Amino acid sequence: MEYNDQMKNRVKRIEGQLRGVLRMMEEEKDCKEVITQLSAVRSAVDRTIGVVVSSNLVECVKDADKNGREADELIAEAVNLLVKSR
Repeated sequence: MEYNDQMKNRVKRIEGQLRGVLRMMEEEKDCKEVITQLSAVRSAVDRTIGVVVSSNLVECVKDADKNGREADELIAEAVNLLVKSR
């Protein structure tokens, strides 16, 4: 699978958010602020997982005929990936 710039930029943004959380911890910021930022990171990771899985699914379904696989099988695999990510 090819990971496009949008996906990579999402991960870079998450990386920046995590650095910010670490900085907040080092500065002994209020727990509420840290948890708020960690929740934002978790949401960003969840959305990124969705983008990666959905992009992969689209790509795989298009190539299903070439690979001799059924689209239903690929969809089930994508759903399992999403379930495992939670």
